[in-house]
Amino acid sequence: MAATLTVLSSAMLALVSSPVAVVPQQERLSDGPCLPGSGGLCEWLYNATDNEVLADAVFLLGKPLKIALIVVLSMVATRLARRAIRRFVQSFEQPGVQRTLGSIREKAPAALLATGPVSLRAVQRAETIGAVLRSIITAIIWTVALFTILAEFAINLGPLIAGAGIAGVALGFGAQSLVKDFLSGMFMLVEDQFGVGDIIDVGDASGVVEGVSLRTTRVRDVEGTVWHVPNGTISRVGNKSQQWSRALIDFEVAYDTDLDKAKSVIKQVADEVWKDETWGVNVLEEPEVWGVEAFGPDGVAIRLVMKTSPSAQWKVMRELRQRMKAAFDANGIEIPFPQRTVWVRPDGASLEGGPAEDENGKGRRDTERAEAGVSEDSSPRKV
Repeated sequence: MAATLTVLSSAMLALVSSPVAVVPQQERLSDGPCLPGSGGLCEWLYNATDNEVLADAVFLLGKPLKIALIVVLSMVATRLARRAIRRFVQSFEQPGVQRTLGSIREKAPAALLATGPVSLRAVQRAETIGAVLRSIITAIIWTVALFTILAEFAINLGPLIAGAGIAGVALGFGAQSLVKDFLSGMFMLVEDQFGVGDIIDVGDASGVVEGVSLRTTRVRDVEGTVWHVPNGTISRVGNKSQQWSRALIDFEVAYDTDLDKAKSVIKQVADEVWKDETWGVNVLEEPEVWGVEAFGPDGVAIRLVMKTSPSAQWKVMRELRQRMKAAFDANGIEIPFPQRTVWVRPDGASLEGGPAEDENGKGRRDTERAEAGVSEDSSPRKV
């Protein structure tokens, strides 16, 4: 019995003291793609479950799942950003925001251009700006997503980013005018300097605005010519139809006209246009006769002004001129015409550089007087 116990003890001691043959992880995963040191979900899953097939499946599906997750997150981020921009643009229509902008204009008059109360045109302008912001944020999000996807394929992004930086610098130097056009167009939209349908003067071109983009403004003049003006080249712009317009006419009367009577007739005709059912909708306020504006070579100019709806000043002025002509004729007010004083010399002095007589022996001045019907006397005559 003792001998048996001795043998068993020796065997157990030998078994404990001998090294245990442990199969290395490299050998266990030698046939699968999820190798030791791979890291990530596959190695953690293998260590937790000791299931090589499941770990290999997770490893093979890891990159497609990551790419799909990046795409999904990009779509969600784009949707959230576009919704935030839409709410931000809509918030500008609220009265509280307009009061805030008004206080900013009072403290910094040069910062923002006051354009009046919110209107449908302001809403359209805000929608245009919102569309631009949505396009920009969408481009940024998907650019980041693209670089992240390329990183999943172990592509070195350093050279790509460096190349993009160099290309950006080159583009910035080579397209300065293009960048200037876009920035100018953005400020034109924000400040509502003009819009489609306005009549503007930008220096080289003037007419009706047919289209406004961030880069160019399309204007059609009165002759029908379409002008494409880069926004960066517009140093100043005159809007002839924003909010309201003014019809300004100088009516000339002869110097011997009773000016009080003339002003009364002009005011009467202007009031008739103002109260007319057809033309009165274009006149916003009572017409004003400002009085004598200038003394011209042929007559006296009396100025009339009328505040009209936008772009209606020209047709109102045409109607005023037509009615004023009839009123002047009816009241005996003379519309001046060019007047000149001519002096005729009756003597027969020769002209310098030419003969004093023609082939009939008559002086050149005599011939001219005969043709003009001037009598033979010795004093100058005023005709």
